[in-house]
Amino acid sequence: MEIRKQDALEYHRSGRKGKIEVVPTKPCRTQWDLSLAYSPGVAEPCLEIHSKPETAFEYTARGNLVAVVSNGTAVLGLGNIGALAGKPVMEGKGVLFKRFADIDVFDLEVSSEKPDEVIRLCQLLEPTFGGINLEDIKAPECFYIEQTLRKTMSIPVFHDDQHGTAIISGAALLNALEIVGKDISKVRVVFNGAGASGIACAEHYIHLGVRPENILLCDTTGVVYEGREANMNPYKARFAVKTDRRTLADAFKDADVFAGLSVANSVTPAMLRSMAERPIVFALANPDPEIGYEQAKAARPDAIIATGRSDYPNQVNNVLGFPFIFRGALDVRARAINEAMKLAATRALAALTKEDVPDSVLRAYGVSRMHFGPEYIIPKPFDPRVLIWESAAVAEAAMSSGAARITVDLNEYREQLQRRLGRTYAVMQNIRFRAKAAPKRIVFSEGEHEKIIRASVRLVEEKIAQPILLGRPAAIENRFHELGLDKHGVEIIEPLQSGRLPVYIDELFRLRQRSGITRAEANEWMLNSNYFGAMMVNMGDADGFVAGVSQHYPETIRPALQIIRTRPGVKRVSGLYVIVTKKDVYFFGDTTVNIEPTSEDLAEIAILSAEVARWFNVEPRVAMLSFSNFGSTPHPLADKVRKATEMVKEKAAGLVVDGEMQADTAIVPELVAEDYPFSQVKGDANVLVFPSLEAGNIAYKLMMRMGGAEALGPILMGMAKPVHVLARGSGVEEIVNMAAIAVVHAQAGVLGIRQSGVVKPTAPS
Repeated sequence: MEIRKQDALEYHRSGRKGKIEVVPTKPCRTQWDLSLAYSPGVAEPCLEIHSKPETAFEYTARGNLVAVVSNGTAVLGLGNIGALAGKPVMEGKGVLFKRFADIDVFDLEVSSEKPDEVIRLCQLLEPTFGGINLEDIKAPECFYIEQTLRKTMSIPVFHDDQHGTAIISGAALLNALEIVGKDISKVRVVFNGAGASGIACAEHYIHLGVRPENILLCDTTGVVYEGREANMNPYKARFAVKTDRRTLADAFKDADVFAGLSVANSVTPAMLRSMAERPIVFALANPDPEIGYEQAKAARPDAIIATGRSDYPNQVNNVLGFPFIFRGALDVRARAINEAMKLAATRALAALTKEDVPDSVLRAYGVSRMHFGPEYIIPKPFDPRVLIWESAAVAEAAMSSGAARITVDLNEYREQLQRRLGRTYAVMQNIRFRAKAAPKRIVFSEGEHEKIIRASVRLVEEKIAQPILLGRPAAIENRFHELGLDKHGVEIIEPLQSGRLPVYIDELFRLRQRSGITRAEANEWMLNSNYFGAMMVNMGDADGFVAGVSQHYPETIRPALQIIRTRPGVKRVSGLYVIVTKKDVYFFGDTTVNIEPTSEDLAEIAILSAEVARWFNVEPRVAMLSFSNFGSTPHPLADKVRKATEMVKEKAAGLVVDGEMQADTAIVPELVAEDYPFSQVKGDANVLVFPSLEAGNIAYKLMMRMGGAEALGPILMGMAKPVHVLARGSGVEEIVNMAAIAVVHAQAGVLGIRQSGVVKPTAPS
């Protein structure tokens, strides 16, 4: 992808200049707020910190604040351009910290090339920050600066140019060696580049198991060997070995691994051809590697190749490291980032690579499949799971190695990290926990679909449900094999071969014989997986039915309506979306089914939506929406909503509900307090019932596209037994979520659901 100069300049200067801003996290709108934020209220936390310095982490932003410090002497591929010219890079680093790990950053550009002045600046600023990320400082000064700061400061100091590449390429190395079947203690490794990254990578590889005598370190002068005097420093000298090899080409002969941390076009195809069988080639110079990917592949088709570029497989990108390492370190208030924490980060990344890749990652990279192998040896930078896997591993290592000031429960910590990925994770966590308490049998009619297969494995691994896949066993088992997944715990049924098929045909004929269906048609219909799955639930052979990932809505819902039907007392099914914003959770009904609901329909939708809110452990406060506020605009459409409100109050005594009301009245307390103090809903509605499908559908899509909300659903309401229709094209995560909802729905059918303080069954026993 070509980046034009003008595009880059416009990106940085358009709108608010630069890439970062400071945003207050506490209200400061009133005199009271101001008195708490500043004088006189601020004196109280100051006195607390004075008496107990550790409370600074409780009363200030220090525990989530990192300094990105640079003197601009080695900026990206630009060299020594100075502190001021390097500021856009440091701001960019701040953006990555925030985007990937929710860490706040102040970038500090230091106008000095004297190492002791950089050191003193950092030391003086220790009370401000929870950690320091050194950036773009040239070697060998960077080694001296980091080592001195680590000895003299009690917060983590991490030079990303050194350790970031080492940690991430180390994970790629472990996985690549596993694929080619080589022992890390026996491989010969050639490094080209003896700067910050090259030396840090060599040291880290030794900690991973590479023997020092098996490493040849090269720089612009050639091989670093015992007795060499030209262009040497103490950091290179540690890797000097006794050898008669002198050039980079000499070093390549019979090498198993090449790690390039140097400059473009410094490696030739002939060098690669001289390497050992099945070599590993890390050409990590940016923006152009030591040898082009196509050139390397042509020279050694048997090689596993990684670069620093996103347009080729196996990108070694430092964003896979520093945000998550600091996240874990900050959250246990680590005094340093030690070797144990770095090794934990490497091993966590290596292990994550072997897990099933989420659809969100596949979509981001425009591919249909990605799995552990020669072209996938390291997770992608936009994989959201890196936050959980790597940060938790770093935190655990900090605690076990004694670097942490506090101890955290790792299970609870992983949940906290999940919440940082988005409110949807937090909302669904409760549903998944409840599903795990009593997993149910959930049947999927699209059992041969890859996403359903991947979701089924997740459901088994997380003990959320007992998945049943409908389809041809050979095709499904072959797909499991292709994906490298274990089908243990997944039941596979082929409708045509099922011993229950005659029973199901008889039951379908009994149910539909007075609706025009013949026995021959019943036989034909039952070979359709949607009819078979719905009948399994109807006959008690499964507890819930989920479908729709590759089908249109009517194909899925029609069989369920014909077989399972609505539950007693419910006239119409309806659809609901759970809308998750940064601050709150809302339940929108009906957004998918009823085009022009009557007053009776709206009342039913309101009661069912309140019930779903309770599935999510949310006490419902229902607003019946209109363009009118409590009779302010006489009109038949407003009258319809007012009448529906009265019906809800009659049918569900005790449910907090009011209307008709406008949308802002429903969610803005000040409006209600001033003009409608009589309303049961005090501007704090969390269940919003829309007067028509048109309004509901428009509202939830605007919330998602313009309001930045996340959505769960659609959740089908009113069926006698759990039936849930996926949005066409849903990803694995959405399928798992919907299955968890189906399990909780099934649990409710057995245990009953609380409505207005009374436990009522939601399905016939």
